[in-house]
Parts: sequence; C-alpha cells; structure tokens
Amino acid sequence: MARTITFRSNELEISKKVKDIMEDKFKKNGFATSDKLESDTELVISVGGDGSFLKAARDLDFPDLPFICVNTGHLGFFAEILPDEAEIDYFIDCYQRMYFEVNEIDLLEIEILDNEGKTIKQAINELVVRGNRSRTAHLILHVNGNYMETFSGDGLIISTSTGSTAYNYSAGGSIVDNRLKIMQITPISPISTNAFRSFTSSIILPSEDSEISIIPEYKNEATIILVIDGEETKLSNVRSIKTRQSKKQVKLLRLSDYEFWDRVYMKFLKTYDYKADELRRR
Repeated sequence: MARTITFRSNELEISKKVKDIMEDKFKKNGFATSDKLESDTELVISVGGDGSFLKAARDLDFPDLPFICVNTGHLGFFAEILPDEAEIDYFIDCYQRMYFEVNEIDLLEIEILDNEGKTIKQAINELVVRGNRSRTAHLILHVNGNYMETFSGDGLIISTSTGSTAYNYSAGGSIVDNRLKIMQITPISPISTNAFRSFTSSIILPSEDSEISIIPEYKNEATIILVIDGEETKLSNVRSIKTRQSKKQVKLLRLSDYEFWDRVYMKFLKTYDYKADELRRR
C-alpha cells in the first residue's frame, strides 16, 4: 500500500524546483506524492517561508497530520530543512528510519461576534487587532470577564508561545519557550497620557482556562482590522473578539537535534553558516 506525502509550495521558482526534487526523491524511495490531502497522506511538506507554512496549515484546515517545512524564504523559524539536495537526502533517511519526533502546537481559537452572528477562526502565531486607516484603536480589554484596561494605540497582539518569536517579538514582546502553554498580550505603540492610560508592556497568561475579550470602542466609523497569522481582514460592526486556547493543534515534525533555544540563537543572534551546517550533517 502506497504511503503518500502531500506537498504545498509557494510560487517562487526556487520553491517549485525544490518541490520537484523532493517529489522525485520520495517517489524513488517508494512513496506516492500529491498536491492535496489524500486518505493515506502521512506527512505534509511545506516548501517556502514561515508564511507559506501558516497558509498551508490554514488552507488544509489544520489536519491531524505532521508538517515539515523546507525554508526557501527568509527567517524560516518553522523550517527544519535547508533547500539543498544533501539536506533533503539527510531528511528522507531520517524519516524512513523514524529518527524524528512530532511536536504538538496549541492553537488560538478566535471567536468574532458581529451583527451577523458568530465566526470562529484558528491561529498558530497570533491575532492582531488594529484600528482602520492607521487610526488610533480604542479597545476595551477583559481577562476572564474582569476589566483590565481601555487600550489606546495602534493595536493589540495576542500570541501563542510559538508566535512569541514573530510579530510579538518585533513589537517588544517576550520570547517564550514553546513548551509553555501561554497567551501573551502585547501592545502596539500604546498611548499612556493623562487622557489615555494603557499598559506599555506585555501581559502573559496561562492559556488553559483563560479567555481574553476585546470590545472595540468606535469613535468615527465602526470598522477595525483583524490580522490572523498575517492574513488581514477589514470588519465592520464587530461587537467583541474572544480568544482562548483551541482544542485543535498543529503538528510539526522535528529532527532529533532540534532544540528551541538553539533555534532562537541561530535565527536571531548568529550569522548562520550554511556551509558549516552542511558539513555537520554529512
């Protein structure tokens, strides 16, 4: 019985080339390949950057299957494989020998309530709530039903520990070990004056049994911007946005030498030496 690998790729030429190379190598090792989920799909390979992986997981509705990412983008924090043949061969050998582990990542469940009813979304990294047309956002924040503040500024980020290294980090939030189950609220350019008082640093909460509620306070027009894992949507007449830990998870296949803080160092502090890494894996 065939074992199927599903491939997802962005439209960059290098991504298409790497995808073709990987498909050919997997077929030579007895696997079937497909561009969509099959009944016997056992692994999803995303070729591209971090954004490509986030889009693939969302488009496939967060299946109960492991993903592995091949980095043809920039940062590649989710990526496990470099886009060269030696690295691909190393991975296929590890996969067949089962020299890997699968990490389960908790998602955010986002409940959006407007005049039309309720919509549920999922996020791997973060939810961002911003004002429309670069206007100041006024957002009433509750945690577990308790009033926290009326935020004024560019917006709020609610991130997972996985997303702590993404937009959250750029906005001054803390990097959180991805073994911890948390939600982090990080302000974007908060206003803290006699007229408007807002927290100016992040708030970190346990994700289990916590619910963050944001109620937009409209001043001019009843429109806000929601950004979920980089996908931006303009919405009108939103009455509340509630965020909690989802019952869904996404699975990432990690090779045996993966370590979160080593990845943080390599991606944020060290000038990465790809040639040295290639020699290390031979």
